[in-house]
Amino acid sequence: MAALLESWGRRMAPGSEVVSEDLERITAGRALSRGLARSYGDACLPAPSSSEIVGTTLADRILAFDPATGLLRAEAGLSLREIVRLFLPRGFFVPVSPGTMFVTLGGMVAADVHGKNHHRDGCFGAHVTSLRMRLADGRIVTASRSENPDLFRATLGGMGLTGHVLEVEFRMTRVPSPWILCESERIDDLEAFVAGLKAAARDWPFTVGWIDCLSAGRHMGRGILLRGRWAERGEAPMRPPRPLPRLSVPFVLPEWALSRFTIRIFNEVYYRAHVARSRRRVRHPEPFFYPLDAILHWNRIYGRRGFFQYQCVLPEASARRFLELLTSLGGASFLCVIKDCGAEGEGLLSFPKPGISIALDMAVRDDTQRIVDALNERVIAEGGRVYLAKDAFTRPEHFRSMEPRLPAFERARRHWDPEGRMKSAQSVRVLGDAP
Repeated sequence: MAALLESWGRRMAPGSEVVSEDLERITAGRALSRGLARSYGDACLPAPSSSEIVGTTLADRILAFDPATGLLRAEAGLSLREIVRLFLPRGFFVPVSPGTMFVTLGGMVAADVHGKNHHRDGCFGAHVTSLRMRLADGRIVTASRSENPDLFRATLGGMGLTGHVLEVEFRMTRVPSPWILCESERIDDLEAFVAGLKAAARDWPFTVGWIDCLSAGRHMGRGILLRGRWAERGEAPMRPPRPLPRLSVPFVLPEWALSRFTIRIFNEVYYRAHVARSRRRVRHPEPFFYPLDAILHWNRIYGRRGFFQYQCVLPEASARRFLELLTSLGGASFLCVIKDCGAEGEGLLSFPKPGISIALDMAVRDDTQRIVDALNERVIAEGGRVYLAKDAFTRPEHFRSMEPRLPAFERARRHWDPEGRMKSAQSVRVLGDAP
């Protein structure tokens, strides 16, 4: 029986992973790299004809760091978790962080990740100064804003389809302390939530919200809004944050464990647990930036069929129509995250643009494709788009309709890989690559 490779959402494909400290050697002749495989869909899985892929996690050396400028150069397999462990006690943090530490630098580039500070600092790619890459034809080149700039822009958010990222150089941010000063506020409805996000963005570098996507009527979109910034020295404890214990989901739960009924109960309890209308406190950075990382193997709670995340960005005025459609389709998610997005990034397929991002985690069911199709049609009508790093079900015609930059990406990709060697299961599904 052929070995199976798996994504975080439990999507699977036949294939094998070649891992070595010598990333330059093992990338030769192979069609895809992946790091910690936290792509929810099939972006980290091989195409049927290219079943052997590169695992980058052993290529994790820090190659250079300048504390005066914050400029860090490292191999693509270095994890965000290791960067935080090494640099936060020394007063530095990544300029943009996704919602998990279990991601590599190469993955952060491929997805052009964004975080709670997108409204202020953009995507990770905005802070990358150069990339060292192996192309499909075997050449090793540098890509930056001044050297091969079209390759650079296509690689930011290009889901690994323009070449293997070997090294990443980017600028770290100096922080006054390793603690977060956080305010949380209970919000009663969606319109108030969107207004609260916009108001918070003027004064706070980090903003995010959890919303109850099962509440209906005038309480639709109620939830908890978080605002944060790095605590100043006088506001924070003198000791550094200690490592936090981690729980683990020991086995794959049955599908009935996450029914609409149990999710409704969870959402009600979570909302009511925030007893005070608002509160202010100094927090450990991990639960603020990476709340789900406290539970190892949390993807097992969705059952053997796995889960998917539907993440889209929409104009603010479209949020209620989107949630009304989701509710009418029977979509149920205990994890619904809403964020304020700033200007569109320079990556040709970078996800965010001005508006509101809504992200929903849902178990895979028999009607999943129907739900995704209907949501995609709404997103297209509203002028939004979906995030490829999370996508598992979008049809090619839907993605092409929501992504006007796709022709420019395809031109750059053909220039640097005219034979179409670099591909993934996702690029076959969404972009029409040969299997």
